[in-house]
Amino acid sequence: MKPVIEEIPLSEFDLSLARMRVMNLARIEQIERSMHLHGQLQPVVARLCEQGYQIIDGIKRCYVANDLFMKTLQCLVMDVDEAQARVLMLSYNRTPQTMESWEEALVLKDLVERYDVSQRELSKMTGYSRSWVSRRLGLVSKIDEEVASQIKMGVLSGSHARALMRLPRGNQAEVARAIHSWRFTSRQSDCLVDAYLEAEDEAHQRRILANPERVIFKPGSEHELDFCDARLSPYAEDLIKTMSYVIQAVQMLLTRLKDQRFGRLDEIEREIIYPGFKVIKDDMTQLAGIIGKIPIDTVQ
Repeated sequence: MKPVIEEIPLSEFDLSLARMRVMNLARIEQIERSMHLHGQLQPVVARLCEQGYQIIDGIKRCYVANDLFMKTLQCLVMDVDEAQARVLMLSYNRTPQTMESWEEALVLKDLVERYDVSQRELSKMTGYSRSWVSRRLGLVSKIDEEVASQIKMGVLSGSHARALMRLPRGNQAEVARAIHSWRFTSRQSDCLVDAYLEAEDEAHQRRILANPERVIFKPGSEHELDFCDARLSPYAEDLIKTMSYVIQAVQMLLTRLKDQRFGRLDEIEREIIYPGFKVIKDDMTQLAGIIGKIPIDTVQ
């Protein structure tokens, strides 16, 4: 049966495969802006099943259509079975890459559990290498349930999961909380996990999680300032501590500004955040003026 495009009422769509997708709110908002301005630009893909039309590709578009009070969506109806539908989920999101590694892992895990297929068979079904299949299955099998729930809700990414999977399950949740609290990137998360694994004992691990920014900003680098020098007066010690905090804060802010999410701030968010940049700019100008008068280049 040749695939056909039909106009399907939203009420007839089955979203059961959404359990294998991450709810990326930023991506949903992007789709909502596009559909609000331009309408539906490409059909969703579904297969006919007992529950209606099971969405294979276009789950986020279906959510957005409900929010926009649309009645129907154009849908490419495929004549495939349940297993083929899961393989198509991977295929439709292969180029460009729109599925997170975690989502890919959930699809493969579902295929294994439902159809008892081997990694070799999964490789043939999906067109991916056996090592790719093995890495994805390893990812989902090594993650703590609490962390898995955070990934599913979009709080953490699949890249964060790859860092956390190197930890014992019992330690993943507390490290994940530090990663989320500080909004660490995947590379920064790797650094934090490395430090946690290298810690001498549990007390050292607790100190790392109490101040994870000290790990991320490379203690021992040229930016670290030593305020334990016995030659320092109380005032000088306070001054150098403050400089350390400023250096860490500036590096963290720079990391936030380089994050791709900064470019996706909406109008209300910009109205709230931008006044803070003016304060920082004015303070930095004043700070630069004062420091500019200090003969720092004469210090050996």
